[in-house]
Amino acid sequence: MTPPSSIPGFLLLEDGTLFRGRLAASFADTVAEVVFTTNMTGYQETFSDPSYRGQIVVMTAPMIGNYGINLEDPESARPQVAGVVVRELSRTYSSWRASGDLLTWLSAADVPILEGVDTRQLTKHLRSAGVMRGVIGAGVDASDAARQALEACPSMEGLDLASGVTTAERYQWGADDAEYHIVAYDFGIKRNILRLFEAHDCRVTVVPSTTAPEEVLALRPNGVFFSNGPGDPAAVAYAPHAIRTLGEARVPIFGICLGHQLIGLTYGGSTTKLPFGHRGGNHPVKELSTGHVLITSQNHGFAVLGSEQEIPGAPALEVTHVNLNDGTVEGLRHRELPIFAVQYHPEAAPGPHDARPLFKQFLNAVRDNVSRSDPNA
Repeated sequence: MTPPSSIPGFLLLEDGTLFRGRLAASFADTVAEVVFTTNMTGYQETFSDPSYRGQIVVMTAPMIGNYGINLEDPESARPQVAGVVVRELSRTYSSWRASGDLLTWLSAADVPILEGVDTRQLTKHLRSAGVMRGVIGAGVDASDAARQALEACPSMEGLDLASGVTTAERYQWGADDAEYHIVAYDFGIKRNILRLFEAHDCRVTVVPSTTAPEEVLALRPNGVFFSNGPGDPAAVAYAPHAIRTLGEARVPIFGICLGHQLIGLTYGGSTTKLPFGHRGGNHPVKELSTGHVLITSQNHGFAVLGSEQEIPGAPALEVTHVNLNDGTVEGLRHRELPIFAVQYHPEAAPGPHDARPLFKQFLNAVRDNVSRSDPNA
């Protein structure tokens, strides 16, 4: 077994709190918002999720890397996180699916890994003080350069990070002869969303986040999907026009995470930054129509303002789900148009599969739309 690195390293938070550890390899100072996730497994999916762009992720599970990485599970083409903080990084791995080790995979993408940190204490601090910016660097104490870099790091509020992770060109996922055609706006889309659409006999055309709605309508979609993604939803100012135009055309629309927030903004709602966000695979969500509780996978730092009763400023929207930990809005639908969205991740990866039937719910709306368009279908 390769011994842990002896390079001293640190994480300095913007409130002055310092956490010491060891750098798994030599890296330049890295600044970003520091968040934590309660996922016990699925670190490869977490680190490759574009919704984590611009964030240093603290893993609350005590050992990370013990089953390596593989070629099937990434949620994008590369690691997306700005940095990783762990209690213990496993240099060895044991899985028949593994193609390599976590350290090599992250290092190849220049993602710093700080190990040997008391992640329980760090997580409790972020829960109490709220997520904040931080810097990972080498040394026992932060240098002046590291402190200056931290001061210059922009706040997550006001950042449109979706434009930085979206696809540059339109592409297709799924078989040409699939029964249904879905157009997906890519604000940082996860691959498992595309896999599940394909499993439901859909061909997906993935388009850049700034694609005009007229271009989408010209593709004659049976439904439109607005994906997850990073950053502040209020900064994605170009999205509401597309949502409203497509909604007025009565095309079925399904939104997840950032897509959910953008739909809320489109119809008059507002969003707020949560103190420490929801990240992990164990968040309880109540479906208001049935009282059923779903255990969900989540990854977001912003939420649509509202309660079980209403979304202020958005009378056209009805709340369908709420978070049982803090009462935040977890689902909504339009009262007249075929539009619905959820804040959590029904595709999981990683996480529980309680909410996967939402894809069937969307496909039911798609089928109804096809039937109206072609009575002989």
